[in-house]
Amino acid sequence: MILDLFAGPGGWSRALHVLGVRDIGLEWDEWACKTRAAAGQLTIRTDVARYPTWPFIGRTRGMIASPPCQAWSMAGKRLGLVDQPLVHAAVEDLAAGRDTRERLLAACRDERSLLAAEPMRYLHALNTVGEPDWVAMEEVPGVLPLWKQYAAVLRGWGFSAWYGILNAADFGVPQTRKRAILLASRVQTAQPPTPTHSHVAEPESLFGPGRARWVSMAEALGWGATDRPVPTVCAGGGPGGGPEPFPSGSRKTLSDARDRGTWMPRPDGVVLQSRREGAGWAARHGTRENRAADAPAPTFTAEAHRWSWSLRSNNQTNATVRPLSEPAGTLFFGHRANECTRVAAPASAGIENTDAPTVLEPIRITAREAGLLQTFPADYPWAGNKGQQFSQIGNAVPPLLAGHLLAPHLGLALTPDDFTLAA
Repeated sequence: MILDLFAGPGGWSRALHVLGVRDIGLEWDEWACKTRAAAGQLTIRTDVARYPTWPFIGRTRGMIASPPCQAWSMAGKRLGLVDQPLVHAAVEDLAAGRDTRERLLAACRDERSLLAAEPMRYLHALNTVGEPDWVAMEEVPGVLPLWKQYAAVLRGWGFSAWYGILNAADFGVPQTRKRAILLASRVQTAQPPTPTHSHVAEPESLFGPGRARWVSMAEALGWGATDRPVPTVCAGGGPGGGPEPFPSGSRKTLSDARDRGTWMPRPDGVVLQSRREGAGWAARHGTRENRAADAPAPTFTAEAHRWSWSLRSNNQTNATVRPLSEPAGTLFFGHRANECTRVAAPASAGIENTDAPTVLEPIRITAREAGLLQTFPADYPWAGNKGQQFSQIGNAVPPLLAGHLLAPHLGLALTPDDFTLAA
């Protein structure tokens, strides 16, 4: 079997499905388990830290692990970095067969920190019978020193190991999501996959195959994209809450709409809901509940402007802001996270104009659209309410990136076209 620790909603599992292979996932979160079940993935709902290792001994070909990243993430309090010496101590002890987790956990500032050491407990048990053949692990960049420690242990057990930072955008994911990766193998040299994309397209040459330009948000979502974006500014955010991130179901044709300031609804008639529909707005345009499905979307202004859409990745003051003609930043979850904001500059203004553009109504992308930016298929069965869905999506491994990491271990060819984007 292929064992998937902290399996989440199925990023690794989706990649394996495309490659024609199955894994068995260990996952605790109720809604992630329901998503996995709806997607037809094998799952044991359990606490990885409490589950015994003996059921997998003698049966495991490969092991995958993506421990929860909130304790280490730039978007959180990063108490995992404060706890890092304790996590290193846990890895060292577990690699030697000593279980000191209870004592070390009592000293941790964040109880989730020590979960990054759990894969070593499984690896030590499996190593007693010469398993697994390969290992693939993923976390936020701050965990790279820990992967270096894992690599040293695995090399001592006869593995070839590589660790480093990879950018998901370099592998066709419409998101500049950087992750610390650990790859190890007993049967071949461990090395990172060859990037297929770059910030600027590179033609094929004598030195190797060419690389396509990074996939933009507009391309991934099947939207038109303005070729002359104006400067982008986003509304601020607030504390707490769960995200939703573009208008529910609306298909935007930016190149057509940029001069008129209007939404172009899909044939199914879903139209935009303003996030600031007060009494005045409702009197003029009606509310979402009483607007006819076939009514045109409200026009934000009658003046001639150049329009551009941009995506704000979270609610922090230093949040990444990107025009839709570029990949998204790393998707986060939280109040007003992943917010798509429309900005306008006067039609007479030049591209080099430095005056602050007008900021209009911010909107959120839907779970379906956020899943597409993670390279999940459009019909992926996300379970739970909006906050629960976005929590799963924000924590998931992009399946397309996972496919590039896993295919060499499995001796299989990856066909990126199998990872559906716009649909």
